[in-house]
Amino acid sequence: MKISSDISLLWLLPWLVICIVIVHFFYKNNQWFSGLNVKVKWLLKGLRVFTLFFVGLLLFGLILQKIDYRVEKPVIILLADKSSSMKNYKDSAGLMGQVKGLQSALSEQLSEDYELVNMTVGSDVKYEVISQFKDATSDLSKGFEKINTDFFNRNVGAVIFVSDGNFNTGTNPVYEAEKINFTPVYALAVGDTIPKRDHYIKNVAANDVTFLKNKFPIEVDVEAVKMGKGTTTVSISRDGKVLQSQTISYKDGKHDFEHVTFLLDADRVGFQTYTVSIAKESNEYNYKNNSRIFYIEVIDSRSKVLVVSGAPHPDIAALKQTIEQDENLEVKSELLKEWNRDLKKVDMVVWHEPGVGFDPAINALFLEKKIPILYCIGPNTSSSVVSKLNVGTTVTGSNQFDETQGGWNESFQQFEVGDELKKAIGFFPPLKTKFGEVKLSGGAEIAVFQKVGPILKKDPLLYFNKRDNSKYGVIYGEGIWKWRVNDYVRNGSFDNFNELMQKITQYLLVKQNTSALHVNLPKRFTKDEEVVVNATFYNESMEKITKPVISMIVTNESGKTFKREFAKSGDMYKLALGQLNPGKYNWQASASYGGKTYKKNGVFVVEDIELESVDTYSNQQIMKQLASKTKGEFDFLSNYQKVIENIKSRDDIASVSYEETVFNELVDYKFLFFLLLFLLTLEWFMRRWLGSY
Repeated sequence: MKISSDISLLWLLPWLVICIVIVHFFYKNNQWFSGLNVKVKWLLKGLRVFTLFFVGLLLFGLILQKIDYRVEKPVIILLADKSSSMKNYKDSAGLMGQVKGLQSALSEQLSEDYELVNMTVGSDVKYEVISQFKDATSDLSKGFEKINTDFFNRNVGAVIFVSDGNFNTGTNPVYEAEKINFTPVYALAVGDTIPKRDHYIKNVAANDVTFLKNKFPIEVDVEAVKMGKGTTTVSISRDGKVLQSQTISYKDGKHDFEHVTFLLDADRVGFQTYTVSIAKESNEYNYKNNSRIFYIEVIDSRSKVLVVSGAPHPDIAALKQTIEQDENLEVKSELLKEWNRDLKKVDMVVWHEPGVGFDPAINALFLEKKIPILYCIGPNTSSSVVSKLNVGTTVTGSNQFDETQGGWNESFQQFEVGDELKKAIGFFPPLKTKFGEVKLSGGAEIAVFQKVGPILKKDPLLYFNKRDNSKYGVIYGEGIWKWRVNDYVRNGSFDNFNELMQKITQYLLVKQNTSALHVNLPKRFTKDEEVVVNATFYNESMEKITKPVISMIVTNESGKTFKREFAKSGDMYKLALGQLNPGKYNWQASASYGGKTYKKNGVFVVEDIELESVDTYSNQQIMKQLASKTKGEFDFLSNYQKVIENIKSRDDIASVSYEETVFNELVDYKFLFFLLLFLLTLEWFMRRWLGSY
C-alpha cells in the first residue's frame, strides 16, 4: 500500500507540535486537572492530542493506493433463434423441450464456475429466456453484433447458438461472429437439410411511392428446388384481376433462380394492393410461399416549381436542370412577358433578376398568394425594386458592381449540408453583386456570407426569411451557373451544387404545420408490429396542451370501423391499436377545443410478410461456417450434452484474474469517523468521571 498527498507529509511534524501546545495550554489552568494522577493526566492529554492530530491528518487529503485482484468467470452466452422458421420442420414439435433441456443442463452443470447469459435473436435481440418462436424475420447477425458491443473486453468463454441457420434480413452472421475475438461458437442446428420440391417468391423489390400516370418497375426473384426442367408462370394481379404475367424456364431442374421484371401503370391514386404469384405445381411441399402481397402508394401529383425571369440566362438553365432531378418535382420555366399568371397548381416560384421587366402587378400577385419564392437578385435589379419585393433587404451604395465569393455560416440551422459542400462554397467562383452594404431585417437566417478574398463580410450571399407564414430565400448575386460548372471541373460531378439547390428547394417547399392537431402515424406496419399512434395539440400560443379529448376512427377494407380515444402521456397523447390484420386502413382523428373542431385523416397499411415460410430446409452450411471460423464445434441440438462436456474440458475457457489499482481517500473510510467519535466520547466520559463538569 502506498500513501500520497498533495501536501508534503513533513508538515505533520509541525502540526503535531501545534496539537501538543494547544492541549498543554488547554489543561494548564484547570485546577481539577492538577490534582490528578500523572498517568491519568498523560492519558487525557494523549487522547486530546491524538484526536486533534488525526483531524489534521484527514484534512491533509491523504490518498491510499493499493492493488486488488478481481476474478472474472468466463461468460457462456446461449443465443437462441426465435424466428418462426424454426417451426418449419418435422422435429419442431419437440424443439422447445430440447431448448429447455439445454437451459437446465447449462444451469445445473456450469452455473458454479461460469456466468450464464440468455439471449434471443430474430427481428430484434433481447436478453431473455426463449419462450416461443414467432418472429416474422430473421436477422441473425444482430445477435453477434450485440454480443460484440455489449461484451467488449469481457471474458466471453463461448457462444452456444441454436438456430436453423436461415436469415432473410441483415448480413451473413459469420461476418459478425468473426469479430468476437477468441470466442468459439458452438452451433447447434435444428431442422433437416433435405431440400423439398418447392418453388416460391424469394423477394419482391418495388418503390414504396410512385406518381399517377407514371410507369413503375416491379422486380421479382423466384427460387425453385427439385422442380425439374420445365416452365411456369409468374403473374401480378390487383383486385383479383391479372395485370401482367410472364413465363419462366427452369433449366437446371435441381436448383434454379430466376429474376423477372414487370412494368406497371400507376393509374389509381392511394395505396394499391398487388399480389405477385407463381403457379401452383403438383407435389409442392409448401403453397404458402407461392404468392406475396405488397403495397404501392400512388400520389396524384408532384410539387410544381415555376421559374420566371425577364430574359433568358444561363443561371435559369442551371437551376432548372438541378431542381428537376428530384422526381417529386415538376419544373416549368416562363418569361414574364409570356406567362399567363396562373398560380393555381404552383407550389414554389424561382424569380430570377426581378428587376428585368419588373411588373408591380406580378409582385403583388406573388405576395397575395403567399407562395414560397427563391429570389435571384443580381446587379440588374435596382435598389428601388429590391425594396418593393419586400424581402427584408436594404441596399446602400452606388450602381457599381462587385464580385464576391461565399463562405458558409456555421451557425445556420435551418437545414444541414455536408462538409464537402461547405468547403466547395469557399472555392466556387464569385457572383456578380451590387456594390454596397446589405442590411437585413430581423428574423433573417444567413446561410452563406459574402467573402472578398480571405475576408468574410457580414453581408449575405444566401439568406432565408418568412413573411405572412410563407418562406422565401434570396440568392444575392448573378452567375450561379459558374458554381455548377466549377463543381464538375473540380470533382467530376455536380453533387455539391445539386445538394445546395435541392436543400434550398426542399426547405422552401416544406409547409409549416400551423394546425392545432398533429397526428404522427407511420404509413406502413407489418402484421407482427404494434400499431401505436402519437398526437399533440397546441393552443393559440403554440403551447402543447392535453385538455381536449382526441378520438380516432379506423376503418378496414371491408368497411368495419372501430373508435378509440387517445390516452394522455405527459404533454402528448398516445393510442395503442395493437397488432392488426393485414390490409389497408383509413383513419380520422378529431378533437374539439374553444368551440372549434379539428380533424386529421390518412391511410396506413399492415403488410403480411411471410419471409419465414420461404425456407423449407435448414441451412446447416451457415452453422458449420460459424463453428469453423471461430474454432468452435458444430452439432445438432439433441446432442447438447456433448457441447457442455467440450466447454468444461477446454483450457482456454477459464476464469481470468485482473489486477486493479484502487485509490481511496483516507477521509472515505467510515471506521475512522467512528474512531474519532470514540476518542472524543472516551475523553468526555473521563472528564465527567473525574469531576471536570
